[in-house]
Amino acid sequence: MTGNEKTAKRSLAEDFRLIRRAVGIWNVILPHFWTYQFLYILANTFSPYFGLYMSAQLVNELAGNCDVNRLLLLAGITVIGEFILYIVKTLLRNRMNLKSYLTWPHYEAYMLDAQNNTQYEHLENPDIVLLRSKIVTVMNANGSGLYDVKQRMFNLLSNILNIIFSVSLTASLFTMTAEGNFTGFLAFINSPVSALLIVVFIFADAYFMIRISNTRISKVNKIIGDEGAALETHVDAFCEMWGTDMILFGLNRIVMEEFRKYVLRPGWFLKWHGVSQKYNMISSIVRQLLNIAVFLFIAAKAYIGIIGIGNFVMYQGTISRFIGAVADLTSNISCIRHNNQYLLELYEFLDLPNDMDKGTLAVEKRDDIDYEIEFRDVSFKYPRTDAWALRHVNMKFRIGDKLAIVGENGSGKTTFIKLLCRLYDPTEGKILLNGIDITRYRYDEYMALFSVVFQDYTLFGFPLGENVAADYTYDADKVRSCLIRAGLGDKLNALDNDPEAREKDALKRAVGREYDNEGIDFSGGEMQKIALARALYKDAPFVILDEPTAALDPIAEAAVYENFNILVKDKTAVFISHRLSSCRFCDSIAVFDHGELIQEGSHDTLVSDENGKYYELWNAQAQYYVNLWYSDKTRY
Repeated sequence: MTGNEKTAKRSLAEDFRLIRRAVGIWNVILPHFWTYQFLYILANTFSPYFGLYMSAQLVNELAGNCDVNRLLLLAGITVIGEFILYIVKTLLRNRMNLKSYLTWPHYEAYMLDAQNNTQYEHLENPDIVLLRSKIVTVMNANGSGLYDVKQRMFNLLSNILNIIFSVSLTASLFTMTAEGNFTGFLAFINSPVSALLIVVFIFADAYFMIRISNTRISKVNKIIGDEGAALETHVDAFCEMWGTDMILFGLNRIVMEEFRKYVLRPGWFLKWHGVSQKYNMISSIVRQLLNIAVFLFIAAKAYIGIIGIGNFVMYQGTISRFIGAVADLTSNISCIRHNNQYLLELYEFLDLPNDMDKGTLAVEKRDDIDYEIEFRDVSFKYPRTDAWALRHVNMKFRIGDKLAIVGENGSGKTTFIKLLCRLYDPTEGKILLNGIDITRYRYDEYMALFSVVFQDYTLFGFPLGENVAADYTYDADKVRSCLIRAGLGDKLNALDNDPEAREKDALKRAVGREYDNEGIDFSGGEMQKIALARALYKDAPFVILDEPTAALDPIAEAAVYENFNILVKDKTAVFISHRLSSCRFCDSIAVFDHGELIQEGSHDTLVSDENGKYYELWNAQAQYYVNLWYSDKTRY
């Protein structure tokens, strides 16, 4: 079903509920925004009508009695009124500008907060990722979605106030008649029939404008359709394509050709532009014809003496504003209804369910870190799949032990860690902490038990100390101690004594140069050590390391392994690695295969089982190292 078909099927009441929610969201993002906007629109819309009315009174007085005292009074009211309105509009406009400057960061903060409070499984759902990307793309491409509501409501309120003020000033025009005997056209103008006919024309014009606007939007969107959405996606993708590979492999030629293919298509654009201009032209012609009819009606009223010269100017201006406001109102309503389709997508993202049980029990704070975790017949399926990622896993963590988890890709190692950290809950079975189901514990307190370094860790362009502490305030001595334990002692010392650095305290210098030219450029291995230091700084009872040495050179890797027990001290550590040689320092090794825990024991015990999976994996890697040694001895 296309966007137009969905719009047609929605009732006005449904559209109103969508808009009302959007207005409420903006009130959360920018408190008091609508109050300032209403006051500004009210003053801004009222101002020209005040000027028209007072000008009409001055002209009528000049053309009539020309009483000096009355002229001075009218002129004084006009000048003082205009001055007060100017001051009010300026103050409100400045306030509105401030709110406008805050719009983007506050909107992004709102969306980021919504994303951070989303259940983890949604972040791994490709449909949700695509939905989030579409929301961003639509907003950046044409300001649709929540952004459009803010602007459209501004226009809509302005249109409504224009209609109210113009009707208030022109209502008397349609009821006034002149004394005298008139014939022909002038008699018709002096009769109520002409006024009724003009009113009918105005409402007919409004209805016609609604139909024209709906037809234009419908035809334009039909041309755009999915092709327009694909165009926006390609534009965003092409704009992000840059880097070393683009230059070294000449990919820029392919990208530019694809850009021309998808984006630079004048035929498609001209078709869209032609349809849009066609209906805009029809609307303009109809509106101009109505303006001519209204002008002749007002001029004839003035000719037969029903209204004065000043009122002629006022009525002409107010009715023109009324016609324009009605046309704009119908167009805005059509655009708002179409934009509601984007709001539905936004609400779909904001309303993602978070049904994970947050628990109520407090986790006991133990100085002896005597925590025990048990997997009891745990099985797990990822959402939207029938395949078992883990099946009947039974395991108990011995306090203070160092556990290595090994297995081929897809064997369930990462899934095991996600369940342990409660990013997901088991499909079957239970995970127990000191004999109690972990779902009964408060979620935040349970998560505080773990320090985790995943392969896809994230560092930010913040100061080094904040990256390690994950906070604005931190214990500088503790941060330095953790960095040294993670293997960055020499680097830290060099940075503190860098003669060219503006900031001598390395902890206060940014990681990378994204936001600060004085930032520190770290290698991949050094950044991994910073992530490791962050895990150490948290000082949680459980330390989980997912390939913690993947980016390190062999010497640095060996140093991490040799000092591993010193790094984690008496904590329980879970270590995931594809390099089995790095698992020998662990107390126990768990071997996963096709989602099942098939072996568990020490390295010596497992490697002695020639029929076991661990023996197979160990010898496969050992054979590789042996072959490499004999093929090129000079490298070692």
